[in-house]
Amino acid sequence: MAYAFTFWTCYVLKREYEIVASMRLHFLASEQRRPDQFTVLVKNVPPDPDESISELVEHFFLVNHPEHYLSHQVVYNANKLSELVNEKKKIQNWLDYYQNKYERNPSKRPLLKMGFLGLWGESVDAVDFYTAKTERLSRDISLEREKITSNPKSIMAAAFVSFKTRWGAAVCAQTQQCRNPTIWLTEWAPEPRDVYWENLSIPFVFLTIRRLIVAVAFFFLTFFFVIPIAIVQSLANIESIEKALPFLKPIIEVKVIKSFIQGFLPGIALKIFLLFLPTILMIMSKFEGFISLSALERRSASRYYFFQFINVFLGSIITGTAFQQLNNFIHQSTNEIPKTIGASIPMKATFFITYIMVDGWAGVAAEILRLKPLIIYHLKNFFFVKTEKDREEAMDPGTIGFNTGEPQIQLYFLLGLVYAIVTPILLPFIIVFFALAFVVFRHQIINVYNQEYESAAAYWPDVHLRIIVALIISQLLLMGLLSTKEAASSTPLLITLPVLTIWFHRFCKGRYEPAFVRNPLQEAMMKDTLERAREPNLNLKGFLQNAYIHPVFKSADDDKIDVVMEEWEEEPSLIATKRTSKRSTPLSSKHGRSSFSSPEANKERSKT
Repeated sequence: MAYAFTFWTCYVLKREYEIVASMRLHFLASEQRRPDQFTVLVKNVPPDPDESISELVEHFFLVNHPEHYLSHQVVYNANKLSELVNEKKKIQNWLDYYQNKYERNPSKRPLLKMGFLGLWGESVDAVDFYTAKTERLSRDISLEREKITSNPKSIMAAAFVSFKTRWGAAVCAQTQQCRNPTIWLTEWAPEPRDVYWENLSIPFVFLTIRRLIVAVAFFFLTFFFVIPIAIVQSLANIESIEKALPFLKPIIEVKVIKSFIQGFLPGIALKIFLLFLPTILMIMSKFEGFISLSALERRSASRYYFFQFINVFLGSIITGTAFQQLNNFIHQSTNEIPKTIGASIPMKATFFITYIMVDGWAGVAAEILRLKPLIIYHLKNFFFVKTEKDREEAMDPGTIGFNTGEPQIQLYFLLGLVYAIVTPILLPFIIVFFALAFVVFRHQIINVYNQEYESAAAYWPDVHLRIIVALIISQLLLMGLLSTKEAASSTPLLITLPVLTIWFHRFCKGRYEPAFVRNPLQEAMMKDTLERAREPNLNLKGFLQNAYIHPVFKSADDDKIDVVMEEWEEEPSLIATKRTSKRSTPLSSKHGRSSFSSPEANKERSKT
């Protein structure tokens, strides 16, 4: 049966990988023109004492990509400006509220108390107070914008570089730009709505340090969380509770309460413990410095799955059975202990059945009913909604949340693969969950949730890897279980399965994963050729002009982006470099036609 489940799982995974990869390539080939198809993010631009970051980027790409470079946009550290703009939006919302209130009753000016939460203190005219505050913030925003655009230190060592063709962008994004592999790093730019602007201002040199800090913090978070999980699992043991709290014995012995404690309380308590985990993991991912929302959610999903595997799955099996069997370990003979340990996995099947019903079935029902968002909306509507803008924000359904939903579903894949052979009675509960989840989430994605970004199935390699890991875990646990039973002699027959599974994963990784991390040059050239035939007069520069400008510049009061936009106004040309060593660079190099006949010129070009 282990071989049958393994081969069937691998067959379905391979078929699914083919389908998803084909759908992704078809989508990329048929989708509308998007800025990220022509744009590359360049990081770790080396400092130069004679040229600014903008001049350096333009000079580098005009020399090294002369036929395809179109324009660029440097990355500004606009985090402080973003905070001011967000604060102004909140103040403007309050000003609109009090102005509407005054318009409804012109005979009485609305007042505002200056004390804590507006409950006490000196009363002032609310309209005048928020008008003055809005004007002050507008001045601060203008000053901060001017400071950012005039101060070279506000420009980060990164830029969004756009090309005339998809082919040119694909070549740049997928090749090494410099002899030194640590500078001029290029990658596909996220689509504009997928960019996480706050992290673009993090210097590249700090990213490794940040990720080390987060890795250590996640280690402690994961393995110290076993302690509350162990306490939760001990709740399933009525005898332990009665021994620790003897005065509760008359209440606990009531049949209904006893059934609830043994059946549902552990699962509910575990769910409460996990309630705040996604927020913590997302904060960790943001601290690591990922530059796109999709990358943040993918990293958070990976950690969420690993956390659930360690604490929900292994923690429930190991700590729960260890506490329950400790007395047996002490009093039984030595040759009986391996049997007790081997029995731990099927013994927890009851707990996982109740967990599937409490977390899975009830979770799907809550998803379709959306009781939690409904309650939160009414609370916001009663306490916080002051204007129509507030009401729209309160009614926003948000996104589906891949960082929590996808790893939670994959936990049930893990349970199904582990218990398919050991305790098959668990499978119907999982099948019911997947049937309900398919219907409900399909409906929610189509009709309810907003789409925050388009990843074109970029999640699938992670999904595939986690199913492979779950398959290997199920094989190893089965080997451990059989080694403690009378069927120990059959254990060596299972050693081949993990090896075959790992080989299968490497095959899929080499055969299909490139379609998810690289853009084939053939596909890019095909789209470019068709686009030139259909739209020969396309103004691509106008299409890309404002795509990767920080949103706070777009939402400024006067709607002018003077300094930022100067770079986009003129046609790119080889700039007059300020470095004496580069002044001999031939001007014709911007078109790539110069032969650089002199050895000195060739030497200078290689340095560039």
